[in-house]
Amino acid sequence: QVQLVESGGGLVQAGGSQRLSCAASGSIFTLSTMGWYRQGPGEQRESVARITRDGTTNYADSVKGRFTISSDNAKNTVYLQMNSLKPDDTAFYYCNAYVRSVDGWRDYWGRGTQVTVSS
Repeated sequence: QVQLVESGGGLVQAGGSQRLSCAASGSIFTLSTMGWYRQGPGEQRESVARITRDGTTNYADSVKGRFTISSDNAKNTVYLQMNSLKPDDTAFYYCNAYVRSVDGWRDYWGRGTQVTVSS
C-alpha cells in the first residue's frame, strides 16, 4: 500500500501565504508525477500544479505566478508554496502521486487539507 499524508493548510487572510506538504510512503517501487488538486464548495476537483520526477512543472492558469510547486525526491515529498492568496483559492487541497507499487502503476490520493482564505 501507498499512503500520502498532507500537512499545512488552515485559515489565512487574503494576500497571505501558506505552504502545503505531502509525503508519500509505503511500498513504492517508482514514483513518477506528484501534484496538487483542489475542490471548492460545489465545484469539481481541478488540477492546481504538478511536478515530474525531473522537475518539470505545470500550473493552472489561475495560480501561475502565485503558487510554486517543488519536490524532494529523496523524501518522496512535494510542496506547494501559495502566495498572494485570494478568497477564490478557498478549497480542499488534495495531494496526488502516480506510483508503481505491487499493484502496478496507479494514482494515489491523500485525504486532503482545507485552505480557507478570508477577505
